[in-house]
Amino acid sequence: MTPQAIPIQQEIVRSSALKGIILYVLAMAIVPFMDGIAKHLSTEMSVLQVSWARYFAHFAILLPIVLIKHKPKALLPRRPLLQVVRGALLLISTVCFFWAISLMPLADALAIIFVSPLVVTALSPWLLGETVGLRRWSAVLVGFLGACIIIRPGPEMFGSGAPFALAAGVCYAFYLISTRRLAGSAPPSITLFYTALVGAVVLSFVVPFTWITPNLEQIFLIAALGIIAATGHLLVIKAFDMAPASLLAPYGYSEIVMATAVGFLAFGDFPDSWTWAGVAIVIASGVYVSFRERKVKATVT
Repeated sequence: MTPQAIPIQQEIVRSSALKGIILYVLAMAIVPFMDGIAKHLSTEMSVLQVSWARYFAHFAILLPIVLIKHKPKALLPRRPLLQVVRGALLLISTVCFFWAISLMPLADALAIIFVSPLVVTALSPWLLGETVGLRRWSAVLVGFLGACIIIRPGPEMFGSGAPFALAAGVCYAFYLISTRRLAGSAPPSITLFYTALVGAVVLSFVVPFTWITPNLEQIFLIAALGIIAATGHLLVIKAFDMAPASLLAPYGYSEIVMATAVGFLAFGDFPDSWTWAGVAIVIASGVYVSFRERKVKATVT
């Protein structure tokens, strides 16, 4: 590459990264609306049916788009097994999270989910072959301390939905790792298709046992679930294709703002001071881990 071409290349990289950040923040702004709808529906039907509705509507909306946009052979990506595993991880995370928000405030459950980047860091030496130094390990430990402040372990914790939220966060961490491994291996819409397909198929075997026929309002909300889910995850996948995960990670915490707003306006929930303290610790740790990861990669390259 000539010296004159280097600034142009750097500008292209910066432009792509900025687009990735914008797409990621936009996704974080709309996904809490899906969570709010799921919380509302969970008061009228089972969590499994709500989860099925989210995936089935997502699948029904995406299928014709994928068939029109891609040839049938594109539905067989290069890494189908990892696509299925990724979809299963998100399915488990979704069910656990919907269960959590049916029992606790939306923002509180989401705050616990924020341990996922810290879990990714903790697991990266074994699953991603990355070296994690003392500073990042310290940040992970501090972040889990923040999570404990939010959860406040004790006998009453098991009736609060916190264990489900924590399980959702751990599963989501594995989902993020698999997403990182899949980046660039298939068109975003195909990856999104597999996400919807796995959830729709698996839950279709379970939902008949908890089925309640939805009314017109619930059908409208179910359709909204699918539209928001498909849009949000497509934005996330596109963002990961345009910018590195370590750059995007800190912006994921912007989701707490909209989640708090949705929880307060729709359900009258607002995090208490201890929860905000724990959120601040978790976010600070996650941001430090992300910036540290970027610095280490920059040093290596």
